[in-house]
Amino acid sequence: MEIKAIEASETWEIRHRVMWPNQPFEFVKLEEDNCGIHFGLFDQEKLISIVSCFIVGDAMQFRKLATLEDYQRKGIGSLLLNHILKFAKDKGLRKVWCNARSNKKSFYEKFRMTDTGKTFTKSGQEFSIMEILLS
Repeated sequence: MEIKAIEASETWEIRHRVMWPNQPFEFVKLEEDNCGIHFGLFDQEKLISIVSCFIVGDAMQFRKLATLEDYQRKGIGSLLLNHILKFAKDKGLRKVWCNARSNKKSFYEKFRMTDTGKTFTKSGQEFSIMEILLS
């Protein structure tokens, strides 16, 4: 397994397949993708998990953390999340945050991320804003 920086366009297929399969393919492309830093986790040469990071000031938002279904529940998302948390810490950032699907909050809580109490709904999906303050 290897984690490396990838192009935004390399994230779109997994975003679509895992997160929004019932939406048009264009739905998963973010306007700000060109400003982001994107990481992929590869098994051999196969891209199996992705995440996109956006830094503003001393904070980083990560979006679209997704792992192909056959590889879920095997610690792969955890590897990628640990990688970006270390990346943020190494860059001297103060905070990392995300819009977590409400049914996935417990996953993020394992990484000491806390629910801010702010929620919203997008395309029928409920989200909670979660964050972690880095020392």
